[in-house]
Amino acid sequence: MTEEGQDFEGKVTRIKTSKYQRTAKINTTKMPLRKEQRKMEHKKKLIANAIEAAARSELLLPESTGYMESEGPLDKTFKVSQKEIKEAVDLQSRDKIFDLRLPEFGPYSAEYTKDGQFVLLAGEKGHISLFDWHKNVLKTEFHLKETVRDVCFLHNETMFAVAQKKQVFVYDYKGTEIHSLKTHADPYALQFLPYHFLLCSIGKQGILRYQDISTGALLQGLHTKLGPCSIMKQNPYNAILHLGHQNGTVSLWSPNSSQPHVKMLCHKAALTDLAIDRSGHIMVTTGLDAKVKVFDIRTYKKLFSYDTPSQRTVQTLDISHKGALGLGFGSHVQVWKDFSARRIKEPYLIHRLPFQNKINRVRFCPFEDVMGIGHANGFSSVIVPGAGEANFDTFEANPYQTTKQRRETTVVRLLEKIPSDMITLDPMAIGTVARDNSEKVLENQRLIYESQNPGAKWSKVKKEKKKMRGKNKIGKKVTQKERKYVENKQKNAQAEKKKMRGKNKIGKKVTQKERKYVENKQKNAQAEEEKASKQAKGKQAKEVSEGPATQEEVVQSALERFNKK
Repeated sequence: MTEEGQDFEGKVTRIKTSKYQRTAKINTTKMPLRKEQRKMEHKKKLIANAIEAAARSELLLPESTGYMESEGPLDKTFKVSQKEIKEAVDLQSRDKIFDLRLPEFGPYSAEYTKDGQFVLLAGEKGHISLFDWHKNVLKTEFHLKETVRDVCFLHNETMFAVAQKKQVFVYDYKGTEIHSLKTHADPYALQFLPYHFLLCSIGKQGILRYQDISTGALLQGLHTKLGPCSIMKQNPYNAILHLGHQNGTVSLWSPNSSQPHVKMLCHKAALTDLAIDRSGHIMVTTGLDAKVKVFDIRTYKKLFSYDTPSQRTVQTLDISHKGALGLGFGSHVQVWKDFSARRIKEPYLIHRLPFQNKINRVRFCPFEDVMGIGHANGFSSVIVPGAGEANFDTFEANPYQTTKQRRETTVVRLLEKIPSDMITLDPMAIGTVARDNSEKVLENQRLIYESQNPGAKWSKVKKEKKKMRGKNKIGKKVTQKERKYVENKQKNAQAEKKKMRGKNKIGKKVTQKERKYVENKQKNAQAEEEKASKQAKGKQAKEVSEGPATQEEVVQSALERFNKK
């Protein structure tokens, strides 16, 4: 191996592979079957190779992310305005800061595609606009003349769904209406699960509906029984939907259960919005109680709780690919950095909108240090340094894909569509060997003990065995068999006694008639036999008294019946 190869191997060994570990280490020693052990050992090798390949590819990533840093203790990053950022960045990045004045049909909602190339704007009064914000090319624009509550892209930018006043409509990139989903009545919020091809909606009726857009079938309609709901976000880790309700709770749903998997009481007042990070482990909620709370979904525990500035209600939330949290309240936008790792003392960035615009929705652009703000007077795009992921996977989302690549990607995703039955809280449990119930009970006991006694070590409590010698000897087994035989015999006797109750029932009467009929038949047969025997005896006695008959008498008596009387 060359020196360059040795240096490359050394760098790989120095990289921490823990961040690429997705599952716990598999223990094959407790498996009873050798065949299962071989399967799990092969799976362990595949997982180890995948982790090593991910660590190696990290060395080849061309770009690196970075944040703004202050030079001294008196300098603060949140004091830097967008005007100063625009003067400091290059010419290409300056075009990412712009404002669209649309005061007639607001407030506006904004959504980015998965690759971050297209933006979909929807005014509450019916204005819809789709454009490529990288090239400043307008794809379509039309007016519905109806209330629009929410919008979302489907598998790519060629199709998008609009939650209108009465039902959900699907349009293409030219603005042509493709489908009308009448079963999704009075929708308030929309979400699309890209790996399952499911369009989800919830609204005034409080019914969560799943529509398979690849087949057109309505998969499920679940009654939440918690009233109208306008807050719905998906967890990218396991495709579980998080619903925020007016009683301050957050419920977790999947199409495989008619009841919520988890219900969390997050606020004492109604929720206004919630957001889930890219890893699917952190959830941020905000409500009318003027609080912002951070939860760990893996343990369902609250990590931090913050009071909003000036006790204002936060209307919208969003989390970027690199973990930056965007908050929108009034005409102000704040960005928090590393909010899940430590308690935040000051914001990372602050942006104030002119004209006292009320912010309606905040969204981070994928793979870009850009945040889109939908407000009452249109749409604004601002730069947030370090918010986007610098390196992208072309098999997952390619911002530079061609038309041919887009078509091939659609076909591949349809072929690799995941069934809805596989949506669970723990997606890593699929394909693994089910553990014994006793192990699950012990694991639950350990988790409960550690949550109630933080810092204490949990030890398995062993039950004292009853020292009874010769418990399973042959004599004991024989007596047990005899005891069981006697018990079964007693049970059968009791059952027969129960059957004997009700002597005059129809079944009993029928058997009595049959029994009488048989007895009478036997008596008649006996009487006929006795009569026949008496006749035979009388003939014999007559023959003895008269003597034997001559041949002539026998012939004469035999021919007498032919004589005429």
